[in-house]
Amino acid sequence: MRLKVFLVVLCGLGCLTIPAAAQKNKIDKAAQPGGTTAKPMTDKQRRQQQERLRKELETPFKKWLDEDVGYVISDDERKAFKAMSTDEEREQFIEQFWLRRDPTPDTEENEYREEHYRRIAYANQNYASGIPGWRSDRGMIYIKYGPADETERNNGGTQERRIEEGGGTTSMYPYERWRYRYIEGLPPNVEIEFVDKTLTGEFRMTMDPSEKDALMLIPGAGLTMCEQMGQCSKTDRFQRTDGTRLGVGRNGYMPQSMTQFNRMQQFSKLQAAPSVKFKDLEAAVNSTIKYNLLPMKVRADFIPVTTTSVLSNITIQFDRKDLQFKQKAGVSTATVNIYARITSMARRPVNWFEDVVNVDVPTDMLQEAARGSSVYQKTVPLQPGRYRLNIAAKDLVGGNTTNFEMALDVPRLLDDQLGQSSLILADLLEKVPTKSIGTGQFVIGTSKVRPRVNETFTQNEKLGIYLQLYNFAPDEITKKPDGTIEYVITKNGSNEKVFEFTEEVISISGGASQIVVEKLLPLQTLAPGQYTLRMKVTDKKRNQTLTPSATFTVT
Repeated sequence: MRLKVFLVVLCGLGCLTIPAAAQKNKIDKAAQPGGTTAKPMTDKQRRQQQERLRKELETPFKKWLDEDVGYVISDDERKAFKAMSTDEEREQFIEQFWLRRDPTPDTEENEYREEHYRRIAYANQNYASGIPGWRSDRGMIYIKYGPADETERNNGGTQERRIEEGGGTTSMYPYERWRYRYIEGLPPNVEIEFVDKTLTGEFRMTMDPSEKDALMLIPGAGLTMCEQMGQCSKTDRFQRTDGTRLGVGRNGYMPQSMTQFNRMQQFSKLQAAPSVKFKDLEAAVNSTIKYNLLPMKVRADFIPVTTTSVLSNITIQFDRKDLQFKQKAGVSTATVNIYARITSMARRPVNWFEDVVNVDVPTDMLQEAARGSSVYQKTVPLQPGRYRLNIAAKDLVGGNTTNFEMALDVPRLLDDQLGQSSLILADLLEKVPTKSIGTGQFVIGTSKVRPRVNETFTQNEKLGIYLQLYNFAPDEITKKPDGTIEYVITKNGSNEKVFEFTEEVISISGGASQIVVEKLLPLQTLAPGQYTLRMKVTDKKRNQTLTPSATFTVT
């Protein structure tokens, strides 16, 4: 709004002052003996004047486009912004630009925008040299990807090279090495080097690790191990065709990440938006508009593996009646493209996946099959924390699209406390063959666990109960866990207990570090209605208790 007020004031001053001055000049000349009357402007002059005025008025917008969001705006957005002709359009675009990236659009704050400008301020404060910090290479990377997961700063001087860079001692320019565990579109553990060859504090991003070698051009100095042993010559470095001046490492070893193609690909992608297979679905994910043309149900379940890694099972369900089928050779097929992105709450990319899901049904059974649903699942490893999941899906036959957003609260497993996975109510719970353990959709360890996404079961089905429990305190003598698990099902709207059961933890297969609860409960005795399953898990040794619960409906 302040930008809008500034532009209105600027326009008012320009529109009032310039014509008034021109009018005064015209009157003064006409009053003088022999004065001349100003000629009217030609169409070309008028266009030129309008263009100059437009450029003057665009200056604040130009700064926003080139400086404020220069690193984060997409090419399509930049093109659309430049095509706009009025200030109102530009202001509306800027508002929508930030709204599309707001992780919590229902609140007054826009965390993405605040984090973005905080990064610019940090870059200006910490990476400025002869140029503003935001213009520097370090500033560009920091603004786009945030703080690195690991940062190695080196003031230069005499050092040992890494073995993959040839080994040996040399003198180096000051440099920094940043590591990111994940950047979308690149392999894991991205390593970026910045070198200050001018000793002015301006660190330039490089894709040649040998650039930090200050003795590169000095004959006989800064030799690699191979060169010291006389097995190769320093001049060999200048015969390389991979764009580097690296010495030969031990046995010619070079990690895959340092090959010419990988270095060039990384250097390019760090400065450009990552490619996406389904462009239309990425656009839907980026939009704050919620489409409901293709109804979709989503749930997330979490299975801790270690204290720092949790398997996050994202389950997506479509009702077949909402899909469009294409018939061919007696088979009807529905095809859905799925694109999903997981980001931090500040919209920093963490992980993503995309897939094509086909639903095949015999054409003569299509009418009956349409009353059912189809389920897809993707397992994504995440660290404990809070994330945002965006999923876009498109029915390729019917063209309908949907966009879904939810928070992912990935739990942390503590070594000294009783812990649990998500409590999963499943419509399919069975052991898998040995060769299928740990692989495939819905497989958790040795079992296939397919969640009932809408948590609605019929009376002729069985309710699958799946839960993993961790870190029971073992008995000092038997080394077995000592605890109990209580199961209570009550009908909602009353305190009526329709099912109650208690068992000792020691009777369940597994050890103190991990117990897997797998139960199948017939539902034919339950009247239609909504129910709640409450469990009480007690570790008698530590006197710790967990109370997982879930609701379900019987029809």
